[in-house]
Amino acid sequence: MSNSLSNNGSFRMPLLAGNWKMHKTVKESLSLVEQLKKDCREVKDREILVCPPFPSIVAVKESLQGSNIKLGAQNLFWEISGAFTGEVSGPMLKEAGCDYCIIGHSERRQYFGETDQSVQKKMKAAFQFGLVPIVCVGETLNEREGNIHFKVVEKQIQEGTKDLKEEEARRLVIAYEPVWAIGTGKTASPDQAQEMHAFIRKNLTALYGKETAEQIRILYGGSIKPDNIDSLMAKPDIDGGLVGGASLKSEDFTRIVKYVAYAKI
Repeated sequence: MSNSLSNNGSFRMPLLAGNWKMHKTVKESLSLVEQLKKDCREVKDREILVCPPFPSIVAVKESLQGSNIKLGAQNLFWEISGAFTGEVSGPMLKEAGCDYCIIGHSERRQYFGETDQSVQKKMKAAFQFGLVPIVCVGETLNEREGNIHFKVVEKQIQEGTKDLKEEEARRLVIAYEPVWAIGTGKTASPDQAQEMHAFIRKNLTALYGKETAEQIRILYGGSIKPDNIDSLMAKPDIDGGLVGGASLKSEDFTRIVKYVAYAKI
């Protein structure tokens, strides 16, 4: 079975999410999802998600009708409406057909000044309006080389995901993205990724209890490719992937979605 078996015997449905970032026009987006629908139509034992740029969301949703692929956004603002030029609210995304929303991606933190506090507000807004947040955490190369990567991620978890209701915490998705591996071609080894994923689950256990923490999916993000997805997904605390560049080609993303499910080790 390809699902992740948690320590309490329940299964976490794997989630393979494509973050298209600032790529693909509406026409290009539709071309990609049409091919993905064909290539992934027989996949049933794992969730497939695409997160196109905002202009493509409605068109992609219409194209995905009746398929096994879900739709997500790359960001949202925490207010319902108002004088917030350039921002998009939860109700807008929900009405447009989104099921998920990526929050706190390292590029948002790096280029747009997002903090653990803004991540927490956005996460709460996502739940308020019926979206599942994919909250991103991860350390820079300097932080890992300085041996403070665990402290960095612990702070991001504790401050970015605090004050959730139990039913919200169970639905939460965390994406661990070592910043030094995003778009660089470098990838954390499966053992490095598993070590941090287990550490994250330990922190979630302290916040929300063991039973709830065992149900939270933790994705790996950071230069996932067709040739490394199998070994990553073999690890017990890796429940899927947040995929960047490799999600822009149907052939590559389909191979990732159809990773070979080994027994979790």
